[in-house]
Amino acid sequence: MTDSTPPAAPTDIAAQSPSPSVDAEDRSPPRKRPRTRAPPQAVVSAPASATATNTEISASTMDVPTTDAPVHRFSVQPLNRFRGASAKIKRPREVAHFSYDDNHEYQADESGINYYVPPPMGVDLKEGFETFKHYEDKEDPHLDSLLRALMEDKTGKEDVKADFMTWRGMMTKIMTAPFDNFAEFGMFATLYNGTIYIEEDFPSRAAERAAESDRPPPRYQHPDQQSREMMTYWGYKFEKLTLIPTLPKDTSREEIEQHQKGIVSNHAQHCSIVNTSFGPHSLILGGEVDGLLAPKPTNPDEPTQWVELKTSEELPPPRQQQHRDVLKFERKLLKFWAQSFLLGVPKITVGFRSKAGILRGLQTFNTHEIPGMVRRGTNCWDGNVCINFATEFLGWLKGVVVDEGVYSVVLRKKSGVVEVRRLRDGTGDIVSKEFKAFKSRVSDGGHGDAEDGGEAQVGGKSAVVGQEAEEGTFLEEDRQDEMDVFEWMKAIEAEAEVEGNDDSALEEDEDDDDGEVSQGLQDMRL
Repeated sequence: MTDSTPPAAPTDIAAQSPSPSVDAEDRSPPRKRPRTRAPPQAVVSAPASATATNTEISASTMDVPTTDAPVHRFSVQPLNRFRGASAKIKRPREVAHFSYDDNHEYQADESGINYYVPPPMGVDLKEGFETFKHYEDKEDPHLDSLLRALMEDKTGKEDVKADFMTWRGMMTKIMTAPFDNFAEFGMFATLYNGTIYIEEDFPSRAAERAAESDRPPPRYQHPDQQSREMMTYWGYKFEKLTLIPTLPKDTSREEIEQHQKGIVSNHAQHCSIVNTSFGPHSLILGGEVDGLLAPKPTNPDEPTQWVELKTSEELPPPRQQQHRDVLKFERKLLKFWAQSFLLGVPKITVGFRSKAGILRGLQTFNTHEIPGMVRRGTNCWDGNVCINFATEFLGWLKGVVVDEGVYSVVLRKKSGVVEVRRLRDGTGDIVSKEFKAFKSRVSDGGHGDAEDGGEAQVGGKSAVVGQEAEEGTFLEEDRQDEMDVFEWMKAIEAEAEVEGNDDSALEEDEDDDDGEVSQGLQDMRL
């Protein structure tokens, strides 16, 4: 039998190292293959002031886990599991409010409230950009103003309880995630005294803004395309044209016009804080409200006639409209609807402008009608799915955030998965020390579980959660596949008779081109 064992290698040939020495590499020709080992890394010593026992973590490093904590994942897809009749929603009721003044300083009052007036058509929204007083947070605001209002407002001096407390913007990102192709967010959450508090990951958001400002413009763009800063300004300019600080019936036309020509600033704001619920999960949400269609009712149980103001590029005339034109606008309506829905804002007025920023037309939408309008149009999103997704996600988050630790809540772009990880002990700066002291004074430390048939206590008032509510319930009508969103909004619309706010009167003031745009929007609603 022939021996199949290969002959041994000659002993006088030295074995070749897979990673030659530096000297050998300098004399050799350039490599055609990548290195098999990483080059040595320089060791950077920690500063003397840093110690291994330091348990405090700065905000900029809160997204780095201190231990090998497990990652909990909630998948956005498939959406079919969220379809069908939506969870029951409790009508948002205001439990507190506050304002920011012209210096963006907190005021425990309603001084930031404005009232709607019809804007003049044909105005160049670029006017005044050079003198724009733009406010942007330089430091992390956390939930401080929201919690302060709950402590200081008349309706918030009793025990304040809910399953979740956060800003409206955080819930908007969660609600719209199923249909936002570019959805991404970063948040921090913590459990304190039975409530989960959620805030924005401010350091990451600040870094994103800095990167956006440094990003060069695209090589090709439309001649009328404006900068990001200018397009942001257009929204504030539109608010300047449509909001005044006094009742319209008590304000002369000259005073209104003088106000509309004033310096544009986003320092002053008014924020409403409401109690609502998604299925069995009670929430307290705070968010900015733009203006009123009529004075606030004296009875706090009556709905308030807020109006949300938005701008959007005008649609082509009906005969020239293409599917992508309507699709682009109806996708934008998703965020418009979610923002207004969460705070109980019944109407949204959109100012349509040209690509160059000329205000060309107006259209007022009833918030509760938008999901049905989209379903009959491009059907690019489903309000029931948004509500059910948010409800399921909140329930899942309750099972993850189970102690007083700081958790990161992250959805990366195009990942389709929300990841939650525990970062550290304690509550960080999410819940202020002042609010903790307030809770210890007015609360016995208990928390009413918001289970089926339970009650969520807010400002001394109880709101039935998990049972079919007479108001604010999403229902499927027996004979029509139509979402009945906020029955109470219909009553508001019947009562809203603000001078100069009639849609037909606004359309009569528009020129022929604007009339065609408005008619095109009417066609979309059929």
